[in-house]
Amino acid sequence: MPIAADTPLSIGVLARQADVGVETIRYYQRQGLVRAPKKPHGQIRRYDQQDVHRIRFIKSAQRLGFSLKEISELLRLADGAHCAEASQMAERKLHDVRQKLADLTHMEAVLNHLVSACHDPDKRVSCPLIRALESGDA
Repeated sequence: MPIAADTPLSIGVLARQADVGVETIRYYQRQGLVRAPKKPHGQIRRYDQQDVHRIRFIKSAQRLGFSLKEISELLRLADGAHCAEASQMAERKLHDVRQKLADLTHMEAVLNHLVSACHDPDKRVSCPLIRALESGDA
């Protein structure tokens, strides 16, 4: 049964709705990304749907490769009035992703060559992979 939008949530329910662990929420709180509501004397902290949306925002940004520091900045821009700044951050992240892809493509090519060399039936030398790693040619 769904929980009403205005029903206060325990940290466990918040975690389930945001699809994260309780410790993730606590970590985000320590990092200043998620508020830690006041704890009434003798009771537990209560969260709301805004907290669910904030955690989902954080997780979505992480899936795109943004660091927690970058996400903190994105959260500051989350009112939608700072599109140019958000776009600049996304452009930098896109550049980083493209660089990583180029690096991975290079790694794939080198490994593919070395694996092929290892399986060469005519090889007359020691293992090409080990030799390449030792010489720094990889």
